[in-house]
Amino acid sequence: MRLVVEDLVCERSGRPVFSGVSFAVDGGEALALVGRNGAGKSSLLQILAGLLDPASGRILVDEGHDDRTLGEQSHYVGHRDALKPSLTPHETLAFWRAMLGEPALSPDEALERLGLDHAADLPCAYLSAGQRRRLALARLLVSDRPVWLLDEPTSALDAASQAVFADLVRGHLARGGIVLAATHAPLGLDGVATLRIGAPPAGAHA
Repeated sequence: MRLVVEDLVCERSGRPVFSGVSFAVDGGEALALVGRNGAGKSSLLQILAGLLDPASGRILVDEGHDDRTLGEQSHYVGHRDALKPSLTPHETLAFWRAMLGEPALSPDEALERLGLDHAADLPCAYLSAGQRRRLALARLLVSDRPVWLLDEPTSALDAASQAVFADLVRGHLARGGIVLAATHAPLGLDGVATLRIGAPPAGAHA
């Protein structure tokens, strides 16, 4: 698979967010999106996920599913964890697995990989911030989708959980997947290309 973005422009409520964003990512590659707060990193991920429309530009996918949009071939994990407080982690992953299709690991297997098997039947309302983030990332494992769009994926994760996350990403890349991650922190991976979104604010120093 190859993902190509050409001269993408984003506007929110009629105001420009970014313009002229272009890049290409091949299967087995990761791209870190960096930039100041408000530069448009999250907006770019939402455009790629099909949640926002770009003002202009093109998004092309080569060697993917011809009958599916990029959003239908992607996992999008936003900076909000999108968990229903009354559901348990097991119920949450079972729902996502059924809704997204292309089943991969079972909910029990995914929870074990993320170190959450002990909390499988605890309502999500009782999970810590780090546990909630790990559960959101466990969604990546229950449905097989080639593109991962991740917004601050290591937020609230301790060092051990960051290492687990990095291992999950390495496995996905080894299988030919693509990862785009908006981040302010290192991803713990070698050889990750970086794309800076937005120009520095007036008066800023490089």
